[in-house]
Amino acid sequence: MNDAQAFSIEIRQQDWSSLDAAARQAVLARPVQRQAESLKRDVAALVAEVQQGGDAALRRLTERLDRCQLQQLEVSPEEFSEAEAVLSPGLKAAIEEAAARIAAFHRQAAPQPVGVETAPGVRVERMLRPVQRVGLYVPAGSAPLPSTALMLGIPAALAGCREISLCSPARPDGRCDEAVLYAAKVTGVHRVFKLGGAQAVAAMAYGTESVPKCDKIFGPGNSWVTEAKLQVSADPQGAAIDMPAGPSEVLVIADAEANPAFVASDLLSQAEHGPDSQVILLSPSPELLDAVQAEVVAQCRLLPRGAVAAQALSQSRLIKVGSLAEAVEVSNIYAPEHLILQVAAPRELLDGIESAGSIFLGAWTPESVGDYCSGSNHVLPTYGYARSYSGVSVASFLKQITVQEVSPEGLRQIGPCTATLAEAEQLEAHRRAVTMRLTALEGQP
Repeated sequence: MNDAQAFSIEIRQQDWSSLDAAARQAVLARPVQRQAESLKRDVAALVAEVQQGGDAALRRLTERLDRCQLQQLEVSPEEFSEAEAVLSPGLKAAIEEAAARIAAFHRQAAPQPVGVETAPGVRVERMLRPVQRVGLYVPAGSAPLPSTALMLGIPAALAGCREISLCSPARPDGRCDEAVLYAAKVTGVHRVFKLGGAQAVAAMAYGTESVPKCDKIFGPGNSWVTEAKLQVSADPQGAAIDMPAGPSEVLVIADAEANPAFVASDLLSQAEHGPDSQVILLSPSPELLDAVQAEVVAQCRLLPRGAVAAQALSQSRLIKVGSLAEAVEVSNIYAPEHLILQVAAPRELLDGIESAGSIFLGAWTPESVGDYCSGSNHVLPTYGYARSYSGVSVASFLKQITVQEVSPEGLRQIGPCTATLAEAEQLEAHRRAVTMRLTALEGQP
């Protein structure tokens, strides 16, 4: 018997129709949001410590929180070479294969410059410029995530960011995960620092003696990382962020024909991320719910990270709904990071989906392929932010700047409209800026 088998595994079933409004809200609540106030205070203290103490604070916090003493915060060229040397050829090939697919999709999906003549002699354009200095966060607390280095580094490189820094926690031996370093090298990241948690976010937001200040910070993390991102983004002296991307979550909609083993494996693939992850299954079939519950328990006992998954499962739910249409309604309320449609005709549900980070269609599309190598991005909004945020893409690393150019004929075309609207808003200088030019054009051909 391995250690995971000794843990209690529980995932509750509930009937959506039997819940009142308050109970429905409670059953869909994210676990990390219940400790929000104390978390805010603790993260604020860490961020302030880094702001005031710089590199010395980072070393102190790394020793205290990660049990690691660092002499040098930045990964050296020798460490990159040594990391590459110890990785298996198979893993290096898989990283390169995934990188190629991610680059292929993101290159095609990238926004393009636009130029439109909105009236004769009036041209409006959109030009694209990269965010110059970006910071990427790659978690490695309970499990290293080289795939996240690919998901962040590739679109940053495609966008043409001038300075790309990456932070990832060091192990107790003072080194970063070898696969993370190799993935960072493959994607063209410029500098890597052995830092994790809220302190890494603070270092990238404000800069220290060693870590450059970044204009925008990207990447997922635990609730501490997410809270730190939210705090520094609210500070004008801090940094912008991609989105609130915190503990992983998945919502599965399954019909009676779904394979219970497949569904259970998808739930567990997110639950094993960490104890603060959340998984939810919606189905109109009570038989399917019972079968999945049994499969989850059986499969969880076989996982090396079964104890971690079991903690997440204790805060997760299997919910009976009246129909697939109601399942879609509940999903839109929850706005999941990952949405899996394990139903006979998944595309028939797509039009009803309003909010989700990424969607996976059918029995043969496990969420795992999106995590690694289908080509989409796995850095996605959590906590319900999928209602207003999108996943990371090349566009996340670009600024869109509009340009307009108006000829004399163009001003004759649109000047009166401008003047009328300015007068309605009682902005006389706005109106005169146009009418003075129109007067100057009188008598000209």
